Amino acid sequence: MDPQEVDVAVIGGGPAGYVAAIRAAQLGGKVIVVEKEKLGGVCLNIGCIPTKILVRSCEVLSTIKRSKEFGIDVDGEIKANLPRLMQRKKRIVARLVGGVDYLFKKNKVQWIKGEGTLIDSSSILIKNEEGEKRIKAKKIIVATGSSPATLPIKGMDEDTVITSTQALDIEDIPENFLIIGGGVIGIEFATIYNSLGSKVTIVELLPRILPGEDAELSGKLRQIMTKRGIDILTASTLDMVKKQDANYIAIIKTPEGTREIPFDKALVSVGRVPNSRKVGLENAGIKVDKKGWIQVNSKMQTNIPNIYAAGDVVGGYMLAHVAYIEGEVAAENAMGKSSEVNYRAVPRFVCSTPEMAAVGLTEEEAKKREYRIKVGRFPFIANGKALIIGESEGMVKIICDAETEEILGIHILGPQATDLILEGTIGINLEATLQEIINTIHPHPGLGEAIREAALDAQGRVIHI
Repeated sequence: MDPQEVDVAVIGGGPAGYVAAIRAAQLGGKVIVVEKEKLGGVCLNIGCIPTKILVRSCEVLSTIKRSKEFGIDVDGEIKANLPRLMQRKKRIVARLVGGVDYLFKKNKVQWIKGEGTLIDSSSILIKNEEGEKRIKAKKIIVATGSSPATLPIKGMDEDTVITSTQALDIEDIPENFLIIGGGVIGIEFATIYNSLGSKVTIVELLPRILPGEDAELSGKLRQIMTKRGIDILTASTLDMVKKQDANYIAIIKTPEGTREIPFDKALVSVGRVPNSRKVGLENAGIKVDKKGWIQVNSKMQTNIPNIYAAGDVVGGYMLAHVAYIEGEVAAENAMGKSSEVNYRAVPRFVCSTPEMAAVGLTEEEAKKREYRIKVGRFPFIANGKALIIGESEGMVKIICDAETEEILGIHILGPQATDLILEGTIGINLEATLQEIINTIHPHPGLGEAIREAALDAQGRVIHI
């Protein structure tokens, strides 16, 4: 039997892959997606969405515990109901995954569940429970994502180390929870498990947590997390693990000396590696770098003209919202258009408590690039809406060019930072200045007023502090 022929074949059904498939279909293409797991990829099933669901539950728990601050008496024991919490997570994830399936049907995208491997630059072999099948495609988009990096640790056994996937399926709350890595994933899980009652310890190799973010704000977040009982060890390494009776002890080298930390479970969150093996890239002649990331141009095109790649497998930002755009651009170019990804303003955030979000340059990056800068700050403790909702920790920080006052970076630590950062993202993308933010009327009372006040502060004329 001759192989099935399509216009576009997408390997991977995560954010980059499923968006690419839908966009190619919108442009009139006959499209097949090959995905061996559930649609939605890591983000939707075992990443950003379920993590944020759990963080939200923890926020509600915290608010109820502070109910007296809002003039409300709550009687009885206040605690998380883990089975119900897990049910809520599964229900929301299932709804969103079902939504992707609906969109495929709506746009006439065919999904074949199986493992796809490139045979050559225009053919894919699909293996699944039903056997093997070959398809031919005029254009191919590789969107196979990434996986957590591993870290060999002397003395650590499989019973104590859990993956981020396992950390999302909470059956019992460990008394002592060890997290290796103080990046985004480590901070988010520290927030969750601390809220649920674990004694959490974070071990970070570099001098500070969230090393890619603004040092001032990551330092403030560390202070807040420490105040909530999270032990954060920076410039530190996990040397080995030893077992004493039924207990596990982490031997950690810190600048102050060696510490022994008891733990029940440990999460390793030290980065991600590309899912570029076993895809058959070599069969098609696709170039990857030394670490396995697929190399692409601004059109998401590989060195093989009819093959594109998008999402985590190309490295870079490795964010779902970036993967969406990369998938769209790959699909548009595969269907004959001419599109490029605009990385000028890429927002990033951490679902800590409070949230932390940023776009553009940090103060350190701006100075390294030899900008003459002005910096404005405004604390949420002076913002009416923050006081109303009872979430007044944190601040807004704006960095701009000293001469032109063009916004270079906006950094937010505080309530709803993930949503607030959109103003900064649009501003940087449109090359906005301090004055343009100041001239924009912000609703009152609103958290966004803190952004305008920070801009005023950068000009030396802040009003409300």
